[in-house]
Amino acid sequence: MLDKIKKLFNKHAGNIKKEYCSAIIVAAGSGTRMKTRRNKQFINLLGKPVLAYTLEAFEECRVIDEIIVVTREEDIILCKEIIDDLQLTKVKKIITGGKERKDSVYNGLKEISSTATLVAVHDGARPLILPEYIEMTVMEAVEYNAAALGVRVKDTIKVVDEHGMIINTPDRSSLWAVQTPQVFRTDILKKAYQYALENGINATDDCMLVEQIGCKVKMVEGSYDNIKITTPEDIFVAESILECKEFEEEEED
Repeated sequence: MLDKIKKLFNKHAGNIKKEYCSAIIVAAGSGTRMKTRRNKQFINLLGKPVLAYTLEAFEECRVIDEIIVVTREEDIILCKEIIDDLQLTKVKKIITGGKERKDSVYNGLKEISSTATLVAVHDGARPLILPEYIEMTVMEAVEYNAAALGVRVKDTIKVVDEHGMIINTPDRSSLWAVQTPQVFRTDILKKAYQYALENGINATDDCMLVEQIGCKVKMVEGSYDNIKITTPEDIFVAESILECKEFEEEEED
């Protein structure tokens, strides 16, 4: 992977210097599926909040110029404490999110720098993202205007009807599970959100909105480790991944 990133960086070295990439970190979710009243972004992973891992990755990524954190109004102080503790310099604003995910992203879009040519949208609840994968997705967006991180589907997928009966089995070789970050030209993402607002379109990710205005999105192969913290079981999985990485680093030393 590192060789691929190096090749991409060398390929786009001249262009990437002309770009300004803003990152919108969506951290306005609730703890409903976590069976807790607490925002899942602030649950601890090995003694550190979920959101802290996410913000550190974007802070370390050399192609990210600014970070906008979107959270619940009642969590703004908690976010500020994490940012201050980690001494993060790229976080420019902490703003209030909306009712739905798309509302939160739209709020973030309105607050990014006027010089931003690229926007990276990432779920705050994906704490295991690595700076290298952020960089790779941004550089592909430089070339293709829109790019999203994802992984190939491992299981056979079935399409079922309203009665639970299988009606189709898609070819697994063409199926991917999309992740974040998803990176777009700023004008494209703004146009997609405006179109969605005018036509009452809802979506579970930003790619769906961009696809609605006829823009193609480049899929970038990521890591199965880049999980989203959604249920209590995900905490145990994430901690296991982190512990394995720590062990591997100790072995290398």
